[in-house]
Amino acid sequence: MTYTIYGALASPYSMKMRAVLRYRRLPHVWRQMEMSNESVFKHVKAPVIPVLHYPDGTWKNDSTPLIFDLETRHAERSILPDDLGMAFLAYLLEDFADEWGTKAMFHYRWYREIDQKQMSEWIVFDRLQGKGRETVMQFAQMFRARQVGRMAIVGCTKQNAPIIEESARRILAAFEGHVTEERFLFGARPSMADFGWFGQLSQLAVDPTPQELMRREFPFTYRWLATIDDAAGVEGEWRDASAPQPQAIKDLLKLAGEIYFPFLIANAEAVAKGAETFTVTLLDKPYEQGAFKYQAKCLAELRAAYTRLEADAKASVDPLLEEAGCLGALKR
Repeated sequence: MTYTIYGALASPYSMKMRAVLRYRRLPHVWRQMEMSNESVFKHVKAPVIPVLHYPDGTWKNDSTPLIFDLETRHAERSILPDDLGMAFLAYLLEDFADEWGTKAMFHYRWYREIDQKQMSEWIVFDRLQGKGRETVMQFAQMFRARQVGRMAIVGCTKQNAPIIEESARRILAAFEGHVTEERFLFGARPSMADFGWFGQLSQLAVDPTPQELMRREFPFTYRWLATIDDAAGVEGEWRDASAPQPQAIKDLLKLAGEIYFPFLIANAEAVAKGAETFTVTLLDKPYEQGAFKYQAKCLAELRAAYTRLEADAKASVDPLLEEAGCLGALKR
């Protein structure tokens, strides 16, 4: 029983899923995506990585549904806290990482010359190993131009840069204050939230500008990433759900209330109107980007997951969500 994961070192979602498979001790083979194996995309609806080939022959992608699917197939070493309220918070924070945290990854990778050059060359090298330096450099120029050209549609613009960078610093600060006190967000074992943020931060730890920032200002978070990258040897328990939650969870939820939910709601409203772009005020600054149906779906699924919670689970998380400014968005 062996899974095969097709991914890339420069893909936060691939790194997230590889780390999940490692922690859960699910036998797997990591296959770096190269031009020679792009045929795997014929097995899935959207040509995005990671693609997971199951032992039974099934093919699936999209990291969050993959995480939930693996939870239904394998009971051991779950990455969802036993308490349903805490499991919901872990899901919310993982979604926050996937859909907003990725903006920091994309911004830092393609905003400055030094990062554009190194990462375009490295990413193409990963896909074209053995094809010759001239070929790598030629394709890197084209790939760089394509990625930089996409920045406005995903919100990584000069206007939005201060918002993205401030939110990245606040996220890193939350982890920096936490990882020296506790191993993971929900106790002594990693949750899907830890893996979600690992995926995004793993890229900041490689790209020149954010790597220098992390080494200088958030060194323990930088080092923590190496632990969760392969946590197969980690043994631990979930924190008691009735115990006070750590400041890191409160800080991340507060940022979700200030940035993520206003962003999701504005995007969903734009999608409903058929608008191509939307503008919303985040951190007292105007933020503009293209409207995406997938992120409207994310908001709907978060609300549905909250609605499904039983009364006692809601009672345990509502005070945290209310304090963070998230509860109203989930109840709308």
